[in-house]
Amino acid sequence: MGVSFDKIDGAMLLEFEKQPATNPTPEKERAAKLVDPGFGRIFTDHMAVVRYSQAKGWHGARVESRANFALDPATAVLHYAQEIFEGLKAYKRDDGGVNLFRPDANARRFRNSAERMAMAPLPEPVFIEAVEQLVRIDRDWIPGGEGSLYLRPFMIANEVFLGVKPSSEYIFAVIASPVGSYFKGGPAPVSIWVSENYTRAAIGGTGAVKCGGNYAASLRAQAEAIDHGCDQVVFLDAVERRYIEELGGMNVFFAFDDGSLLTPPLGTILPGITRDSIIALAKESGTRVREELYTIDQWRADAASGKLKEAFACGTAAVISPIGKVCSASGDFLINGGAAGPVAMGLRKKLVDIQYGRAADTHKWIRKVF
Repeated sequence: MGVSFDKIDGAMLLEFEKQPATNPTPEKERAAKLVDPGFGRIFTDHMAVVRYSQAKGWHGARVESRANFALDPATAVLHYAQEIFEGLKAYKRDDGGVNLFRPDANARRFRNSAERMAMAPLPEPVFIEAVEQLVRIDRDWIPGGEGSLYLRPFMIANEVFLGVKPSSEYIFAVIASPVGSYFKGGPAPVSIWVSENYTRAAIGGTGAVKCGGNYAASLRAQAEAIDHGCDQVVFLDAVERRYIEELGGMNVFFAFDDGSLLTPPLGTILPGITRDSIIALAKESGTRVREELYTIDQWRADAASGKLKEAFACGTAAVISPIGKVCSASGDFLINGGAAGPVAMGLRKKLVDIQYGRAADTHKWIRKVF
């Protein structure tokens, strides 16, 4: 069967060939898995795949059974790490319909990541269509309540060669994993370790790119945090080792006694979609939001004086995580007595209510799949 394509806003939109799984997970087994799916351990029956070559461009769009890739030992991604990914969720509404939250922003960031990593940029409409096709065929895997379907679009370089150059071939795919509520019993404040031995990114590097290498580089620092009894690590800038940047996989915000919010500026950190959404919701409610540099010493001093009322991290998986304790080689300190605060929890509720269709979508962030 040939693959046809059309044009939407001047961009190629592939028609996905559908090959449903011949042996999908039985309903009873699927229901049992959805009772307590955890995070990132259970996967749906299908995946969406699109391939790229310099000769054909993007082609071969299919939704098919989730299966292993056959990779030659000399496949480029295994040696030169040309790889990028995204993370977004599908949410079940009370009326049984399904929402995607800002998939256009994920598609745009994915394209930006590809360009920085010298990879073939995927047309944004193809990204969104691949996500929607997978959600449609695996809709029965979406948990109810506060659960959701976590979607992982990714791209790898699959040309077979040894040599430092951009690959001429790529595989783009989307897989899905049903996930439960990230916090059982409500968001609990996390403790974080200030990394003084490791940095995440520098100016001109790949800090703003969602590539696997950034996360691999954070694992040693995350292990150090766990060794010190902390949940997460927070990185300082690579030049002066003073300025707060972000956690291992989340952006960070600070709430002050004058009602303002502060978050580190973009450049060497990931332009988080949850981060951007929080800024928009805060400004909408009249909150002054500052995107400014903030040092670890100032963080400590503001927490001690009471000027700093709350700190919280944010990302797709957990939405918002209050920060209760900060640990470092220079000593530990608490924020808001180690408890979750009303600013973080209020913003979290606003955002989650929009995602699940319980609140008005004034920013047009929701894309209804059904």
